[in-house]
Amino acid sequence: MQRFMMNLKSLFLIWLLPLGLVAQKFKKSDKVIIKNLHTHIEFLASDKLEGRRAGTPGEALAIAYIRKQFEKIGLEPMGDSGKYYQSFKINEGKNYEEKTSLFINNEEISQKDYFPEPFSPEINVEGAPFISLKESGSPWLLDINEDLLTAKSNPHFTMAAFLAAEAKNAAKKGATALFLFNSDPAAADEQYDGKSFADPAPIPVVMLDKSVAAKYFKDENASVSIKLNIGFTENVRTAHNVIGYINNGAPTTVVLGAHLDHLGYGEDGNALGQTAGNVVYNGADDNASGIAALIELSRLLKTSWPRGNNYLFIAFSGEELGLLGSKYFVEHPTVDLASVNYMINLDMVGRLNQQTRVVTVGGYGTSPTWGTLLDKLGTNKFLTSRYDSSGSGPSDHTSFYRKDIPVLFFFTGVHPDYHKPSDDIDKINVNGEYLIVQYIYKIIEAANTKGKLAFTKTRDNVMGTTARFSVTMGIMPDYAFQGEGVRIDGVSSGRPAEKAQLQTGDVILQMGDFKVSTLEDYMQALGKFKQGDQTKVSVKRNDKMLEADITF
Repeated sequence: MQRFMMNLKSLFLIWLLPLGLVAQKFKKSDKVIIKNLHTHIEFLASDKLEGRRAGTPGEALAIAYIRKQFEKIGLEPMGDSGKYYQSFKINEGKNYEEKTSLFINNEEISQKDYFPEPFSPEINVEGAPFISLKESGSPWLLDINEDLLTAKSNPHFTMAAFLAAEAKNAAKKGATALFLFNSDPAAADEQYDGKSFADPAPIPVVMLDKSVAAKYFKDENASVSIKLNIGFTENVRTAHNVIGYINNGAPTTVVLGAHLDHLGYGEDGNALGQTAGNVVYNGADDNASGIAALIELSRLLKTSWPRGNNYLFIAFSGEELGLLGSKYFVEHPTVDLASVNYMINLDMVGRLNQQTRVVTVGGYGTSPTWGTLLDKLGTNKFLTSRYDSSGSGPSDHTSFYRKDIPVLFFFTGVHPDYHKPSDDIDKINVNGEYLIVQYIYKIIEAANTKGKLAFTKTRDNVMGTTARFSVTMGIMPDYAFQGEGVRIDGVSSGRPAEKAQLQTGDVILQMGDFKVSTLEDYMQALGKFKQGDQTKVSVKRNDKMLEADITF
């Protein structure tokens, strides 16, 4: 009965005009699209899809649904080999369980009591080291208790850097392997992180549970027999973009995109408000709303007159993991990328505020045509546009902007339910989303006779971090990079990074006193500087370490 009442309420909300939109009169054809939008979001954001985590059975249900909609509308398949799907691999890191074993004094150690760091080489090591001695040609045993206690007062300490330094130092002195443990009874044991993409170590680094050390390393004057065999298997899952096409026989193609994936059960560590147990992150706004709008725009464009372009509709996977699907597409396009006129991206368009009615339109500065066209087109009393000139940001339009393609990005704003289990359909403003669909259609209509749009570069815009900063280096981070540090995917003209001769492909590892292991580290480090400050930046370029002077 409760489920029935919830469904009845949902159906009622389709027709209920929210406060601030009461003056808008919807025709019968409008109401059909509004109902369709609700139906799409309701399915895509249902618990059945288990949060649409990229490469999972839940996401496969979403993919099948989108394909079926494209097929019904009459879009041509434009994925791999005449299919609607374009598949790509997501590297989840390494597993060691299948190919790794450890024996101490001829007793096999349970894998729950040790793990090799994933940057260790695949190798067999045997030896009989004395516990208290560090001899060349032998494995080393090291209690890291004191090191970690000291590290508590060092704000720049990272375990990754510590392990890399210890392995390098031990290898220089002839160690054949490094076995680490923490003898502090109150200390939590280290956890295996198969997604670590740190640089390879010269020797194996193995973390041991303190129970292993207590059993075998009690007598510091004794020796122990060690047999270690390390091997890894790649943990890879397959994700799919879904691609449909309207061929109008035009020389240029407009790409419309939205990402279909979300956070699943929060397994990838990118969720907010983590809760205990199996809680589904349904992502009604992020981004079932964008997919729903994409489907309905494809329906409108299939039967309407703006035929000055062909239209390619792409539901991207892997956006939440670093724009993986869109980045894969622009590197493996199924249409000639040179023929792409512009790209429109819809990401979180389901929460139009009922009082302000503001939709943010990014990419305004990526073509001189946008300013003239959007200013002339305007909006109306039911919708207000807020323009952002930048062509980059943490969503899929960035991948196209990096290929010198004009973009527009539609977004109704971050809200308290962002990346939380509470991002559900009951908070979606489906009538407001329809107004955005109408607006985008009018833009496409107005651009129909403009020919191929000129492209212009814009300032970089970095969103979505907890850091607050007043300076920028003028780089575009590579959101798909999985190694240590921040890889530069683009350098803005005239900004500090260009003046310091940093290049696309450089990996930032240090800014002044601040180590940069992740994108968040980079943002936090930027927050420590102000206009006019100078510092040194350490980068890795190919296999060489370089240092550059930066003035903000």
